[in-house]
Amino acid sequence: MAAKQSEQFFDFDISKYLGDFKVPGVDVETIVANQRKNIEALTQANKLAFEGLQNVVKRQVEILRQTMDEVALVAKDITEPGTPQDKAAKQTEFAKDAFERALGNARELSEMISKANSEAFDLLNKRFTQSLDEVRDVFAKAGKK
Repeated sequence: MAAKQSEQFFDFDISKYLGDFKVPGVDVETIVANQRKNIEALTQANKLAFEGLQNVVKRQVEILRQTMDEVALVAKDITEPGTPQDKAAKQTEFAKDAFERALGNARELSEMISKANSEAFDLLNKRFTQSLDEVRDVFAKAGKK
């Protein structure tokens, strides 16, 4: 029932209803077309943001898998025979490597998020500029009549 209502909502064509209202100097079709472009831009920006989020989550899972593999190797290494000094040196080296990888991974994830946000923002910024140009053109056209 709710799905049918939402389908009806999206099939609603406001231009059919506004077309009956004749306001001098107002091109309803242009206004509706501009708003449709705005909605398409928002949809595309949301899609870009969602894809960016998916990529970040996928990379986080890869990082977790790598970390778990490394922890298993370190645990195995610690249980092997050796002097306490050798084990301490190996643990120190592991800690250093883990810290460097963590910083690198954090930087990589930050860059992925920044790129996704930038792409979505650039798309919206471009559409906003286009929308202002379209409004200017509508007023210019109305002023010439």
